[in-house]
Amino acid sequence: MALYLVKRLFAALIIMLLVVFFTFVIFFQLSPDPAASICGQTCTPERIEAIRDQLGLNEPFFTQFFTFLAAIFVGRDYGSGASAVHCNAPCIGYSFQTNQDVLQGIIDRLPVSVTIAVGAAVLWLLSGVAAGVISAVKEGTWWDKGAMMFALAGISLPNYFVALVLQYLLVVQLQWLPFPTVVPFTDSPVQWFQAYLMPWMVLALMYASMYARLTRTNVIDTMGENFMRTARAKGLGRGAVLIRHGLRPSLTPIVTLLGVDFATLLGGALITETVFGLNGVGRYAYDAIAVNDQPVIMGVTLVAAFAVIIANIVVDLLYRVLDPRVRVSSS
Repeated sequence: MALYLVKRLFAALIIMLLVVFFTFVIFFQLSPDPAASICGQTCTPERIEAIRDQLGLNEPFFTQFFTFLAAIFVGRDYGSGASAVHCNAPCIGYSFQTNQDVLQGIIDRLPVSVTIAVGAAVLWLLSGVAAGVISAVKEGTWWDKGAMMFALAGISLPNYFVALVLQYLLVVQLQWLPFPTVVPFTDSPVQWFQAYLMPWMVLALMYASMYARLTRTNVIDTMGENFMRTARAKGLGRGAVLIRHGLRPSLTPIVTLLGVDFATLLGGALITETVFGLNGVGRYAYDAIAVNDQPVIMGVTLVAAFAVIIANIVVDLLYRVLDPRVRVSSS
């Protein structure tokens, strides 16, 4: 297990380096001139050239890349002399629009995105898996057909449409909820819950629909396996066989999907956060895209990629717990 973990961490490091490289190429080599973006439309060529010198954009490409890479581990200085600005490690740059440390900006907004991701994941996991298992057990019945039709609708409807409909119904018409305004949990638990309830519902509808369909398919396939027929032949009831022998192997693909989906949401639910006015990482990225704030976009991309890579490692390690048939190879 230890050797396997070392190999996975080494592979994750290589993947992360590749992500950093290609992200750097896209945002600093293929995008519009960052110096011109900082300076604005009325800036003089001399001022643009001075900004390029300060950011090190006149250096050769690989010099720029290795400077950026080193800054993640040891920090870096922007500019020289008395006007130099030091960026502490891990440094992924400063916003072109606000001059704020990008990583600090992400950290400040991360609690909102984490709250959205955790709450939505609990809802979609419980409802999606439960609906999928019941549909598999009641295959071909009205429940199965109705649940799968509802799941298809949940997958098909865009997030922004569901969000707008919920706001109109629950906030404007029925007035059951106020418009989301984030407050700390310790200040007002009720208002905190109300602020996140609609974003949780929007994300849970889409993801629960996918999980219900996947769970149903996995459970039906597992119920047809030889070891399940053997368990039933020993006299165990269908429910006992499903709970004791069928759920673990059926849920293995669910864990894989959950890890990736949850990690992706940590990088920000861009549409949901924007529609509900929540100042999370997704909203941070949306605002940066609107003004071509390249360091912010790049920083959010790297954080999201890092979260997905770590989630995949955790999921691989959980496989042995969930499914005894899975064995980690040390070769």
